[in-house]
Parts: sequence; C-alpha cells; structure tokens
Amino acid sequence: MQKWLVVAGMLLGCFAISATLGLAGSGSPDAAVKAVMKDAMKGGLCKKVASGEGSAEDKKQLLSLFETLSKAKPPKGDDASWKEKTGALVTAAKEVVDGKPEGTASLKKAANCKSCHDTHKGE
Repeated sequence: MQKWLVVAGMLLGCFAISATLGLAGSGSPDAAVKAVMKDAMKGGLCKKVASGEGSAEDKKQLLSLFETLSKAKPPKGDDASWKEKTGALVTAAKEVVDGKPEGTASLKKAANCKSCHDTHKGE
C-alpha cells in the first residue's frame, strides 16, 4: 500500500513540474513566475521543505520550481537582481536536496518574499 502511495506522489509531483514548465513557454512573460509562486510559495511547499518536514520528492520538486523561476524574466526590476535572488533560492534548495545541515536555514533566508516583491513584483 505504501509503495502505491509513493508512486502516486511521484506521479503527481512530475505532473505539477511538467505543468509549471509548460507555462514557462506560454505567451505571458510572467506565467512561469505566477505558476512557481502558486506551487512553491502560496501552496506551502517551500515552507514545508524549509521546516524540515518535506519528503525527498518535495525537495526535488521545490528545486525544479526554483530553477524554472531563475530562468524566467522578472516582471519588473533589473535582471542582475533577479538572478541574485533566484540564484540564492536555487542554491539553498540544492543544499536541502543534498542534505547539507545549513540547507534549511539558507532556504528560510533566501525565501524572503518582501525582499523580492519590493524589487520585482509586477502589477
């Protein structure tokens, strides 16, 4: 029974990632950003992983979402700041996936919504 739950969870995670990546290629420049914000931040995945409660699949999904975010164009603000902020999210998520002890603390610090929104959030 547990095996089937793991398989179902992995399939659901793959579906969510592929749906997000599909939005990255859509006509709206910030569609990928909105999709990642919905799944990773508003959906609670980042908070779950940063608190140490996320599964291995949760951690990998979060890393994939943040990698998608880092490749997107910022809705406003300059590209250098966007690369710095999203790069910090990707680095922290990689630390968590790799099991580094400082990973969750790095993720909590990098996932500072206000810092990014003040500079990059569109209308």
